[in-house]
Amino acid sequence: MPMFFDPNYFLAIAPAMLLAMWAQWRVQSSFQSASKEPAPLTGAAAARHILDSAGATDVAIERIPGTLNDHYDPQAKVLRLSDAVYGERSLAAVGIAAHEAGHALQDAHGFALMTIRNAAVSMANLGSGVGMTMFMIGLVMSIKPLAWLGIALFGATVFFQLVNLPVELDASNRAKAQLVGLGIVPSHEMSSVNRVLNAAAWTYVAATLQSILTLLYYASYLNGGSSDSDN
Repeated sequence: MPMFFDPNYFLAIAPAMLLAMWAQWRVQSSFQSASKEPAPLTGAAAARHILDSAGATDVAIERIPGTLNDHYDPQAKVLRLSDAVYGERSLAAVGIAAHEAGHALQDAHGFALMTIRNAAVSMANLGSGVGMTMFMIGLVMSIKPLAWLGIALFGATVFFQLVNLPVELDASNRAKAQLVGLGIVPSHEMSSVNRVLNAAAWTYVAATLQSILTLLYYASYLNGGSSDSDN
């Protein structure tokens, strides 16, 4: 069972892990900095203004506990904003809120990649959970077809990440345009918002890279590495 503790795996995904750590640091530091810069609206008010201006009046906004766990639920048509965003009047708050509102606008306007991403969520969850379990069982029991099936299922996770990345980038672009277009943030004050959203984008790049490197490593290991490790 050397695969479970194979240091080569961590070497293989090291670029993605380092990028993810750097991106998380950038997100935290840029968010804290932008949280000190005032905005004319709270995060919730900015999101409501963006949604209503685009005709997405059916989307509700809820407050949830936590920090930077903001998200849009396309099934419930609810935009959920964290404590650090919902009631705060800062550039960080309106930037994050506008990004999530961007997802709601994608949903309302039938953005094709958003539709594909929503449809791929269940398969991605299956791939990351059941797929990896099947891979490990197949590896331990020397049942290569089962292991390859697990890898194929994990491919759904990679597909999701590849679709998710442009969806997130588009949501940020929509957010920046709406904030300036609606006069919520003057264009000359957008630098702090841009830093927050750009830093967040790198976290999605890192997640996509890690899923690709993981898939490639598992496939190469099963294709040739397993026979070497058994000797």
